[in-house]
Amino acid sequence: MSRSSHFTADILTTDSDRSFIRSLNEFMEHEKKCLQCPGEGPDELRYTVHRSVFSKVIGRATAYKRLLLAVKSEYDSTIMELQRREEEARAARLTVAASESRRKSLLTCERQAAHLRERISTHQRETAELQEELEREKTSKEQSSWMPGLTVAESEDPEALDGYLKDMEAQRDALLDRKSHCVPLEVKTKLDAELQAAKRRRDELSAENNLLTVLYKRLRSVWDCLSSWEEEGQPAPLGELVGSTLENIREADGTDEDICSIKQLFEDQEPAGADASELVSDYLDRFLELFELAQYEDAALIAARAPRGVLRNIDTMEMFKGAEVLPGSLSPSFLFFWALLFTAGADGELSAPLSLQGVSCALQSGALQLVSYAVTHKKLTFTEELGDILTEHAQENPGVADLCLTLATIIYEACRLHRKAALSMCRRGLIHSAAEFLKHCEDLTAEDSMWVLCRSPSLSLLQLLTEPLQDSAAILSVGGACAALLADPQQRPVALQLLDSFVSRGRGALEEVIVGDVGSSVDVWTHVVSLCSELERDDLSRAILSVLLSQSGTRIVTPDPEGARLMEHVYL
Repeated sequence: MSRSSHFTADILTTDSDRSFIRSLNEFMEHEKKCLQCPGEGPDELRYTVHRSVFSKVIGRATAYKRLLLAVKSEYDSTIMELQRREEEARAARLTVAASESRRKSLLTCERQAAHLRERISTHQRETAELQEELEREKTSKEQSSWMPGLTVAESEDPEALDGYLKDMEAQRDALLDRKSHCVPLEVKTKLDAELQAAKRRRDELSAENNLLTVLYKRLRSVWDCLSSWEEEGQPAPLGELVGSTLENIREADGTDEDICSIKQLFEDQEPAGADASELVSDYLDRFLELFELAQYEDAALIAARAPRGVLRNIDTMEMFKGAEVLPGSLSPSFLFFWALLFTAGADGELSAPLSLQGVSCALQSGALQLVSYAVTHKKLTFTEELGDILTEHAQENPGVADLCLTLATIIYEACRLHRKAALSMCRRGLIHSAAEFLKHCEDLTAEDSMWVLCRSPSLSLLQLLTEPLQDSAAILSVGGACAALLADPQQRPVALQLLDSFVSRGRGALEEVIVGDVGSSVDVWTHVVSLCSELERDDLSRAILSVLLSQSGTRIVTPDPEGARLMEHVYL
């Protein structure tokens, strides 16, 4: 730390610069100590700390910001390349191991094949011997002919032999005539090769023609859209028009299996190597130029479409958040979030930090429909924090609460946060759906159901959760739920309403509930009696106590002195 301070002493001109460098050094030392970075050698945690510090330096820099951004981009690219090479080396080692296993299997198969070939040779030799024996038996028979197609008697008849000779001569002439129309085998082989080459060329030209046809259709669509935009007097921004046009083309291509995606067509023509570095540098220069000119919409589109996604990160979002909002215009961070969504591929998802920041900016700008599009089309990384942001926005804005809670439910279910999903259903008024969800979700416990009930108290929900299931007990026991709710001043009315509903139906209904409540002991119901007495609901406490005393073998231990004397009198 002292050496770095000595190194920067000559270039630091103000006390604020020295204080800034000193805070950065303290920050790095503190983070390395907290993260337990090793003293020497490459380490991912040290790279993360240095990257964060470098981002702070870029944020403070003015004259060299463009250069520092380019250095940071190249540094990140180098780190990603090293990680990619490490993954490739690991994959190569696994491939070598798999190749060795396949080689052993191949040797085993070759040995088995050699054994089978020997057996086949033996069978073929035996078959040949049998065939020779059959031929010898045929030649020994008297009915055998001397010539093919002639019997022994015909072979001795000169007229028959003359006729046979004429037939053979006719067959010979036919074969010679046919031979004159044939070509050598080498010529046929050459013609077959030329035919295959012509077919391959035909297939290549057909594929190229299809590709050019697709490109023509897309360029024609863009041309028609731009012509219409110019004729109508430029009613909408050009960037928004082009983005919507490309999105329409992308959706149309998704329904045609014979047309490849537009993104893949253009990515195949992207430069690589030195050309790619120049392209990234040009994008960075153009982005910074537009950003400094406060042309935030165009700068957001440039950042979203930057090669390799070098500007599709949280650092760029922080730059837009720090920019000044022009009067009568949308916030720069919202424009960047919009550009990220509509330039993402079909399977592209924003990172979790970008998703959180983008949704917050969209909600502040009142663009709830954009958030709905991003959630339903899976353009975001779903996290618990993202669902909490939508839930909080629903509580602060009742007019859009239903849509926000619906989106939050989708996110919670995707993250397997089932109790929060059930709570969102309750807040939307879907009490029965929430109860069914709690009953049939295997990951939820009685504590989770109580958690939902305490945060969304409802008599209907309490009745549904305490109803016995067809083949098992209820999710919540009546006594346990009432005892927990009566102990909380904010939840007492729901428990009292439930007990009043039992008492209003008569002593038999209350007795049936208490006797059938297998999840609560007598001590739990005694505690309920005590809580009702403290709340000056003597009618409820007497009704419950009467049912408990009517059960044979029941022993009640009450903390109330008067209740204790009453029990002593009853048992005496």
